[in-house]
Amino acid sequence: MIRMAPIALASLALAAPALAYPGGTPSFQTDVAPFCAGCHSSRDASELAGAGDRATKETTEQKHIAVILSGQQGYAALSEPDRKTLVEQIRALDAASTVEMKAPGTVKPGEVFQVQVRVTGGAGPVVGVGLVDRDHRWYARPAASAGWQIAQPPEITVGGQPKNDWLERRPADMGRNISFVNVPGISSDSAAKKWASAEVVFTLRAPAQAGTYPLAAAYWYGTEKSTLLGYTTNSVGQKEVRGGLTGGSGRVMFSKLQQIKVQ
Repeated sequence: MIRMAPIALASLALAAPALAYPGGTPSFQTDVAPFCAGCHSSRDASELAGAGDRATKETTEQKHIAVILSGQQGYAALSEPDRKTLVEQIRALDAASTVEMKAPGTVKPGEVFQVQVRVTGGAGPVVGVGLVDRDHRWYARPAASAGWQIAQPPEITVGGQPKNDWLERRPADMGRNISFVNVPGISSDSAAKKWASAEVVFTLRAPAQAGTYPLAAAYWYGTEKSTLLGYTTNSVGQKEVRGGLTGGSGRVMFSKLQQIKVQ
């Protein structure tokens, strides 16, 4: 998946690669923000607005595609034609990978309401979806920081089927009303141009005070496991992204930032 790989959490990748993306965060059921995906790249430099030259270095073309085409890191094992094919397939996956958030434009103080997040694409086997207060890779915070409360456990579906295994690993007595989830069961095929889709419904409680409050959906996904050229297989049969855990093959992207009125 997400090379988050749903996050390649940079810290997790260094401390415990087996638990980091590209396999989701199987042992970490809690709120997160997109700054954690240090080894991901961004499709749009505007998601790092204000970062100057650092933003350009974090873009997909610089951090991931250029490395493939030049045959660096694990890509040296591929022929030049295969590297070009891999890039074409990854670009097709990126073009098909989207995130859309549907939320009301106005709610009452303290009102409980639902926010629907729909995602497409992503290599799988896992992607990540969360609610944040900004559409910015390094400055966004979990939705609660803007005053939104997660009132109920998120509802995760893939192909119309509930996918709650990841969320249910969090002890029930601690509350499963969190603003970030792993979405398992994702499988896209870049060569065949077959793309996964999933939906997460968050139930929120509006702030008690009137005002205008920001909300956006964040989407973490991986690219290389969508194509045979993009991964190798280790001694126990697990897929490993060809570029490695810090290779930039994961992505972070955002829905359009929405300003919701509480009145």
